Amino acid sequence: MEITNDQLRILAASLEGELYYDDMMRTLYATDASVYREIPLAVAIPKSIEDIKQLVHFARNHNSSLIPRTAGTSLAGQCVGNGIVVDTSRYLNKILEVNVEESWVRVQPGVVRDELNYYLRQYGLFFGPNTSTANRAMIGGMVGNNSCGSYSIVYGTTRDHVKELQVVLSDGSEATFKPLNSAEFHTKRAESSLEGQLYQHVFDRLSDSETRREIKSHFPAPDIHRRNTGYAVDTLLDCQPFQGEGKPFNFSALLTGSEGTLAITTEIKIHVDPLPPSQIGLLCIHFKSLQASLAATVVAMRHNPRAVELMDRIVMDCTKSNRLYQKNRFFIHGDPEAVLVIEAGGNSEGEVHSILDAIENDMKVEGLGYEFPRVFGEDIKKVWDLRKAGLGLLSNVPGDAKPVAVIEDTAVRLEDLPAYIEEFTQIMERFGQRSVYYAHAGAGELHLRPILNLKDPEHIVQFHQIGEETAKLVKKYQGSLSGEHGDGRVRAEFIPLMVGDKNYALFKELKHVWDPQNLFNPGKIVDAPPMNTSLRYEPGQTDKVIDTIFDFSSTDGILKAVEKCNGSGDCRKSHLSGGTMCPSYMATRNERDTTRARANILREFLTRSNSKNPFAHKEIYEVMDLCLSCKGCTSECPSNVDMATLKAEFLHQYYKENGIPLRARFFANAGPLNRLGAIIPGMTNFLFTNGISSGLLKKMVGVASERELPQLHKHTLRKWYRRKEKLLAKTVGQQGKKGRVWFFCDEFTDYLDTEIGQKAIELLVHLGYEVRLPSHSESGRAHLSKGLLKQARKHANQNVKLLRQKVSQKSPLIGIEPSAILTFRDEYPKLVDSELQEDAVQLASNCFTIDEFIALEIEKGNIVSEQFSDASRKILLHGHCHQKALGSVNSSVKALSLPKNYKVEVIPSGCCGMAGSFGYEKEHYEISMNIGELVLFPTVRRSDLDTIIAAPGTSCRHQIYDGTQRKAKHPIEILWEARKK
Repeated sequence: MEITNDQLRILAASLEGELYYDDMMRTLYATDASVYREIPLAVAIPKSIEDIKQLVHFARNHNSSLIPRTAGTSLAGQCVGNGIVVDTSRYLNKILEVNVEESWVRVQPGVVRDELNYYLRQYGLFFGPNTSTANRAMIGGMVGNNSCGSYSIVYGTTRDHVKELQVVLSDGSEATFKPLNSAEFHTKRAESSLEGQLYQHVFDRLSDSETRREIKSHFPAPDIHRRNTGYAVDTLLDCQPFQGEGKPFNFSALLTGSEGTLAITTEIKIHVDPLPPSQIGLLCIHFKSLQASLAATVVAMRHNPRAVELMDRIVMDCTKSNRLYQKNRFFIHGDPEAVLVIEAGGNSEGEVHSILDAIENDMKVEGLGYEFPRVFGEDIKKVWDLRKAGLGLLSNVPGDAKPVAVIEDTAVRLEDLPAYIEEFTQIMERFGQRSVYYAHAGAGELHLRPILNLKDPEHIVQFHQIGEETAKLVKKYQGSLSGEHGDGRVRAEFIPLMVGDKNYALFKELKHVWDPQNLFNPGKIVDAPPMNTSLRYEPGQTDKVIDTIFDFSSTDGILKAVEKCNGSGDCRKSHLSGGTMCPSYMATRNERDTTRARANILREFLTRSNSKNPFAHKEIYEVMDLCLSCKGCTSECPSNVDMATLKAEFLHQYYKENGIPLRARFFANAGPLNRLGAIIPGMTNFLFTNGISSGLLKKMVGVASERELPQLHKHTLRKWYRRKEKLLAKTVGQQGKKGRVWFFCDEFTDYLDTEIGQKAIELLVHLGYEVRLPSHSESGRAHLSKGLLKQARKHANQNVKLLRQKVSQKSPLIGIEPSAILTFRDEYPKLVDSELQEDAVQLASNCFTIDEFIALEIEKGNIVSEQFSDASRKILLHGHCHQKALGSVNSSVKALSLPKNYKVEVIPSGCCGMAGSFGYEKEHYEISMNIGELVLFPTVRRSDLDTIIAAPGTSCRHQIYDGTQRKAKHPIEILWEARKK
């Protein structure tokens, strides 16, 4: 019987948390990080165990199902289904108890692995398993999939750490699974409850000698510690009462890796380890062939390293075009076919070097490897970040054919790995494939990805064939088809082949006893549908050709730009992980506010909408609403999904059908409005500050009443420059001219931050540079942010035409407002008319923020510390989002460190929360301030009053003042004040 909206409405009213059954939220939860898609019935966000019990009772009474989910980073489709998705990430995310003496911690399922370790650091403890998604992966998901990560050769799997699970069973009852000795086990199985039946069933089945023989004969080899194929009944055989002197029986071992198919977990008690050794070092061995790297893995493991991880050439090539990860390639020499990253630890750097010396010497004796760079200190994180980025970076392969997660999780015995990979490569060759190889070589598990186009029916068939052929090969080596990512949908079909029909029948029987109505995550592990059904793309689909203002030809159209998002969920990291992406999610912890959600909703409608204008859907508008256009995703998303550009294009297209709102016009045309107001700045400022007139204006255009409207300077920068031009030229002549720069007089600096512009020009002249203000249009930044792209293109075209003959490597264009000057570098080449694109690209290469220009001149020796004060000052620097995404905050640090006794500390903040006009808009004011409160505001408040707060962005400076009442300065103001007279 079909479930009605009225029934869902009644369910929603009974929950403390939320229940969504609108098309938008259901669409956002239809995919995870896998290739699958299925629209769920609803999405539940429970706040309590009682909520979960209510959901279980509803599913029982209405013949529905529940799909547990945390971060949604599963690669095998575990979080996809047509029932009610139960997202425990938003509310059930508390660390409940830490026991230092006994080395355990009790948490709710939504606790993020890295955030747990930040918390445990004060106790000298940490949780060892570390997935590549550890900055957003949650303990509940790690339990569901029995996650491992790069340190499994030291810390084992999640199963090895789970001590106790509190769950809700399929009848709505609660149970706690923990270690039991034989007597306690038999007491439990005598109970008449469902929990008692579970103990009785496992006793009956595992006491049977034939069952035990089948398990031992057909399960993956026991010395493969990363094995997730089916239900882990083999782990129970070594326990009491089945082994008299065995370890205590614990159903937690069975539930770990069960993918939420047997119960819903509400609390988790896990063992934690002492912090890693104080000194860590990496040996990054380069190889000319993949096979050589695999042979070297066997050699490396003789030395008991902490980690042995592989990157192949395909993965490394993907990093070359990624802004963020280019910086992390410093240790790669040339173009090796493979790099093996080996980590060793000790109590001193000398001890670590001794271990690495021994490994390197053995490699050379065996004739393995040709480059042996070592990495220590802060650079270690860059290496591991490069390795962890592999999954997302693979989405950057151009075209519809992508490296697909289908057989990426196989694990075999280490000594079998070279032979296994050789045979696997032969299978790939038969299919005309070249696979990607990366990850956990030291554990006998490589992530192997064939490149397939899952829009092509022939490739969909091949997807299945490759899965089946690989399963047969893994079985030959008595390996595990899943080493850490789980069976999900992609591997469950082949479980009978892997464990035999009798063991598979045991799995089905076990599932039925635990969950007789098939409530929990059906279709995973047992009774799975064919693995090449319910895919994200329709077989044989033809992509729509969509006309856009921006040039998306580099991705073959806007749809493929959206499809670059593979769902890896990097945008779900918190402010504790650092970085900028995604500020709205950091504040709300709501999936709908992620870059992934925005990509999902765009892909859905651009692919499936029957509308003439597929952008004209309010659902897209709602999901896009909290995108701050910070540009963080352009560098921090491994797939380089540029959501700011996609949002601008979306708004332009959306307005075609829905009209341009008054407020969008108001903010987009701030430049012309300020130019008009600058005729009589005193009167304009009175209207902007007077309670009555400013209140009416704010109400009319939808500005938050708490915000103060920016005031115009008494004169424009251009007017000041015209008055001072001859004197400035004369001063440069007296100083000795070092070169000419063109100063971009952006619309913010010209009318609002005029004094900063004056100081910038005066400082440059003082340092010996001729400063010229060329004729140009405004940057178009405000129009871009509001989606008025035709007007933005007009400004871009004008500026390229006016500046292309003037700006050069010797005479660059520099600006003080990052969001304005960086439009030349970022948007202009894909915004201008086609005949101007080449000029725009050339112009972009010679456009710099003033911080970048000064940093470059310092490197050339043209600007030196002796030109500045010897006084001591401390500076806290908040970088601009666009500066972080498209350049580096390091240029500001270098510039501000010119005075030799100035100490600069970068605030580890993401976006300030203002983001141009975003924070002024009344419905965004609260979240804008919440974003500021994550890191920026508290850091500023804690600082001494004599500490200088620096921020290159005009919006950032306004936000810092509104949030802390501290006046922040542009770096150029600080240098102007520090110059020697």
